Amino acid sequence: CNIFIIIHMIFKKKLIPVKFEKRYKRFFADVKKNSKILTAHCPNSGSMLGLLKKGNKSWISKSDNIKRKLKYTLEIINDGKSNVGVNTLIANKIIEEALLKGKIIEFKNIRKLKREVVYSNDTRFDFELKINNRKVFLEVKNVTLSREQGIAEFPDSITSRGLKHIKKLGLSIKHGHDAVVIFLIQREDCNFFKIAKDIDHKYYEAYNKNRKKGVKFIAYSCKVNSKKIEVEKKIKIIN
Repeated sequence: CNIFIIIHMIFKKKLIPVKFEKRYKRFFADVKKNSKILTAHCPNSGSMLGLLKKGNKSWISKSDNIKRKLKYTLEIINDGKSNVGVNTLIANKIIEEALLKGKIIEFKNIRKLKREVVYSNDTRFDFELKINNRKVFLEVKNVTLSREQGIAEFPDSITSRGLKHIKKLGLSIKHGHDAVVIFLIQREDCNFFKIAKDIDHKYYEAYNKNRKKGVKFIAYSCKVNSKKIEVEKKIKIIN
């Protein structure tokens, strides 16, 4: 598709401030609005390590879709250090807006942008870009974890899907393409990023192996508030 349609990652409706209660069955979260308990969809497949403290200030959105079983969606949690965007379903929209606005300095002069590109019978990449007649496969990883002050980490649980994507990106290098993983840090309090090798050592090994093959890894943090989430600045990756 052409790249002239810009998605603005501004929440269509004002988010509702609540207090976090608990997460369960992976994709359900109970939150408290005044004294009332509301159940919201929790669109995050990770462990959300460090975010799930009862009483954490949070924000939810409300859907007008009458067919939805859960009309609320958990969007942001404040873990006491930063607002954190927990909705992984909007990560690609945030990155797409940043790409089209030229906020990702590694990607200038984008001539084409395709979403959800089929690479093989078991793999899709988030984006395919065309830059200076080069095909670039781009995979987005949403980051919420921060265990040390000022340092973001990924993953927050073992990620077989993330591991597969790194390996497939490494294969694409062999076929003459460029390949990039962008870690989207939906937090405001981090100046550094690293792989959480104690959580998923296989992912860490694949990261190092495929970096040597030519897969590029970059990280950007976000400005996160109840009105919008947008890419703010590039973050240094450390080992």
